Amino acid sequence: MYGILIGILILDALILATAVLLQAGQGGGLASMGGGAGTETIMGGRQATTLLTKVTWWTAGIFLFLALVLSFMTQSGSSPRSVLEGAGQGQQAPAPVGNTPLPIETQPTAPPARPPAPAPSAQPKPPSNRRP
Repeated sequence: MYGILIGILILDALILATAVLLQAGQGGGLASMGGGAGTETIMGGRQATTLLTKVTWWTAGIFLFLALVLSFMTQSGSSPRSVLEGAGQGQQAPAPVGNTPLPIETQPTAPPARPPAPAPSAQPKPPSNRRP
């Protein structure tokens, strides 16, 4: 059904594009709005409805309707679901994590001994940033 509706939509789009391209222009369009245009151009004078105009309106309506129907068909098939909804259906529950024993300290450890500090005269003098 979905493929048939897609085929009809593509055929309708081709007919709509052909009908729009075959129509003659209705006037200057936006170029005539700037100056010198009469009220008939601005207000849109009454014109005879041609076969191409009717075909355009009908094919545009069919195109919009089919696009809406196909949108609903696509949306209902791939509706987002919660991760928690599918947890109980056909999936195994995760195994419980067992308690792991912690290591037991028998004696508190002493902090490591610091190395002896060098003699004060053996340390080099830091360089100064002053000019001589």
